Amino acid sequence: MKVTVELDCTPEEARRLIGLPDVAKLNESYVQEMSKFLQGANSVEQLQNFTKIIAPMGEAGLKMFSSFLSGAMGASSGGAKSSTKKKSE
Repeated sequence: MKVTVELDCTPEEARRLIGLPDVAKLNESYVQEMSKFLQGANSVEQLQNFTKIIAPMGEAGLKMFSSFLSGAMGASSGGAKSSTKKKSE
């Protein structure tokens, strides 16, 4: 049996239906603070220091996150392929 339900609602209504918290005010505050900081950055060095603060693992963290996403996509498409090959006899 297949049942299809179609809801016609705004994103705000969907958020409330699912029970997710309203983070609009938090997001606005975050964007304002980030804008103030970036406008006050006078040198590349300040931006680099900021980048180190928000991404402490730097490139290694990005690679780890990328491999996590690749693994998740492989698992969702039917499993990751094995890297080992059978030897020919």
